Amino acid sequence: MKDSIIKDKSKDFALRIIKLYKYLTLASENKEFIISKQVLRSGTSIGANVKEALRGQSRPDFRAKMSIALKEASETEYWLELLYESDYIDEKSYTSIINDNLELIKILTRIVKNTD
Repeated sequence: MKDSIIKDKSKDFALRIIKLYKYLTLASENKEFIISKQVLRSGTSIGANVKEALRGQSRPDFRAKMSIALKEASETEYWLELLYESDYIDEKSYTSIINDNLELIKILTRIVKNTD
C-alpha cells in the first residue's frame, strides 16, 4: 500500500516540479535558469528512484534506492527554499509545493526506517 502511495505522490510531485520549471524559465518575466534546473533534476529524481526501488532486486537494493529518493527530496527542499527566499516564487506557491515535498520526505523516511 505505501509503495503505491509513494509512487503516485512522487510522480505527481515531479509533474508539479516540471510545471514550476516551465514557469521559471518560460512564463516568468524574471527568468531563472540555474536553480530551476537544479530543482528540476532533484525533484524529478525522487520518483525515478522510487520507481527503481519498486523493481529492486533485493530488500537492501529497495532500501538503497528509497534512501536516494529521500536524499533527492531533501535536496529539492533546499532548492525550493532558495527560490522562495530569492523571490522567484511567491509565498502561496512555495507553501503549496514545499508541503508536498515535506510529505514525501515523511513517507520516504518511514519507508527507509522500516526496511531492514
